[in-house]
Amino acid sequence: MIEYIRGELTELTPALATVEAAGVGYGLNISLNTFTAIQTKKEVKLYVYEIIREDTHLLYGFYNKKEREMFEQLITVSGVGANTARMMLSGMSVSELCNAISTGNAKLIQSIKGIGKMTAQRIIVDLRDKIVALGIADEIPAGGTMTAPVNNAVRDEAVAALTMLGFSPAPTQKVVVQILQQQPELPVEQVVKLALKQIK
Repeated sequence: MIEYIRGELTELTPALATVEAAGVGYGLNISLNTFTAIQTKKEVKLYVYEIIREDTHLLYGFYNKKEREMFEQLITVSGVGANTARMMLSGMSVSELCNAISTGNAKLIQSIKGIGKMTAQRIIVDLRDKIVALGIADEIPAGGTMTAPVNNAVRDEAVAALTMLGFSPAPTQKVVVQILQQQPELPVEQVVKLALKQIK
């Protein structure tokens, strides 16, 4: 098993990184998160996940172990293949995805291309406890309980409103939850106004 590859980054696209190590060029499928993390580097270290079948041998590369662990968990869910898992990790960071799973936010997960309602719900049911037990979700306490609960109706309305204004759902969700944890009584319009000032 290949644990990681360290070497010169010779070619890079948003979906594929070619890393030369000991005279061999390895083509690794990557997420947009990994692409962003390595695009300015000449030397890289990518953690590897191998898929070996009779007709193919694929390598997936990840900038850190947490992203690889999240990928490994996603592909255990029925209906989620390697390419779908990579798409999910391109649409959200690991912490954003963990937050969506732990709070049961199926709508946010469905916002990723190729994820339907049933698959989103299956991901939440299958992985909610696992991501906490494995320590993938740093910001979630070991007991699996979240900090102050938020008003889901207000949260969903605020995220929907901000998404219609053109903001990406994942960072929007994060900001809205933080606002509601600090000020749980706020109405939707106030949450949206505060979020507009905070979303980067």
